[in-house]
Order: sequence, then structure tokens, then C-alpha cells
Amino acid sequence: MSLIGKKPIKIPDKVKVTIDSGKVFVEGPKGKLDWSLSSNIEAQIDNSNIIVKRLKEDKSAFAMHGLARACINNMVKGVSEGYVKTLEIVGVGYRAQAEGKKLTLHLGFSHPVVYIIPDGITIKTPPKPAHVIIEGIDKAKVGEVAAKIRSFFEPEPYKGRGIRYLGEFVRKKAGKAVGGTEK
Repeated sequence: MSLIGKKPIKIPDKVKVTIDSGKVFVEGPKGKLDWSLSSNIEAQIDNSNIIVKRLKEDKSAFAMHGLARACINNMVKGVSEGYVKTLEIVGVGYRAQAEGKKLTLHLGFSHPVVYIIPDGITIKTPPKPAHVIIEGIDKAKVGEVAAKIRSFFEPEPYKGRGIRYLGEFVRKKAGKAVGGTEK
């Protein structure tokens, strides 16, 4: 029994949900999203709730039940509130600058790293250039963009330099000079 899949999804007042031939369409103040349901899953609108049900009782239906409910819930939350991820750049002289559909990162390499911002994503670099704010309505896309930008220079454990999520803890290692001499 899927514990997540059994929970009904509350539809906020400003969000409109339509289910048509195995596809869920969600429209809200921030935008529109759609998602195709698996053939083993069915979604119904009951009053101001969405209920996700299994059509079969097999292993793949169990797996898709919770996934379908979570994806629909993320869509409803995304079009009403949106998703935000903040990255922090740590290092002397490291900075980011967003202009138009490009994000330019100066990370101590011989050249700046230029990232083309995908559609549906907004990237802001506040006056404090060591932060990158990623916003969008699709939770998966926001997380994917944040992970891609972080992969340009992941935090290293010796000096702690690199790109990390805001609030991420990077455990530092002692260098080889601290280890002592053993012969």
C-alpha cells in the first residue's frame, strides 16, 4: 500500500486542474504544466481534491502510485507558489553574473564558464555576487539546473572553495602537512 499515493492533493483556489485521457493539466498564476499518467494509474477530481488510484495491483502499479501523486502535487505547488534554489559561491574572486539568457561564472579558471539558461527557469544574481537564485515552476527542472551549475565547480574538502547549495555543510579535511611524519 502506498502511503504517499493514498493522500489526497488539495487544490488551491487560484489553481485550475483538468484530467483528460490520461493527462493531468495544471494551470495557475505562475504558469501551466502537464504530466502523462501511467496506464496503471488513474486520477480523479473530487470537490477541491485530486485523488490518485491504482487500476491494477502489481509491482509497477505500486511504484507508479506514489510517484504520480508526488508529481501532481509538485505541479500544483509549482504553479501556485513556484520553487526556488539558492547556490552560494565560495572562493576569493569567484562570482556570477546573469544577463538575459546567459549566466556567466568566474570560478578561477582561465576562462569564464557560460551557462545558457533553459526556458521556464529564471536565474537572478543579487547585488551580493556570491549567490545565484534559481526560480521556476517545475521542481525537477529547478533541481536539475541547480545541480548542473553546481557541477561546474563542486565544493572541495580542503579549502572549501566551489559552488554549494545555500546552507550545505562541506566537511573539511586536514591537509597532508597536519598528518605528521611517520617512518
